[in-house]
Amino acid sequence: MSRLPRRFTQPHRFCEHLIGVKIFVIIALLSFVFTGCTQKQPNPDEIREKTADATAQLKSDTKAVVEGVREGLSRDKTVNLNTATDDQLTTLPGVTHARAGRVIAGRPYDDPHDVVTRHILSEEEYKRIKDRVVTK
Repeated sequence: MSRLPRRFTQPHRFCEHLIGVKIFVIIALLSFVFTGCTQKQPNPDEIREKTADATAQLKSDTKAVVEGVREGLSRDKTVNLNTATDDQLTTLPGVTHARAGRVIAGRPYDDPHDVVTRHILSEEEYKRIKDRVVTK
């Protein structure tokens, strides 16, 4: 009699072992697949909250676009320092309502640079608006 390993002399035990391993692998794969495929359904409150956040962001973005368009439209217009209203003066870059009030209080102006010589605006502030202001 020859000396062969037991797995060759008793093949049914080796096959039973392989079947057990195959079943274990199949069960593990199926559990992994089913666990990965199931998704948590969002709850209605979460959906409402996400919708509200998206709406708020859209509203903010729309305001920014409108402000940019307004600035773009007013950029090409010149403002007369002697006749402009407070709202017209505040369309100029860096001019607040307080500064616009000081410009109005310091009228009349012979030259646009008078707002600097009268210490109403700084030279730096004037440089930002000098192409958009006139005195007629």
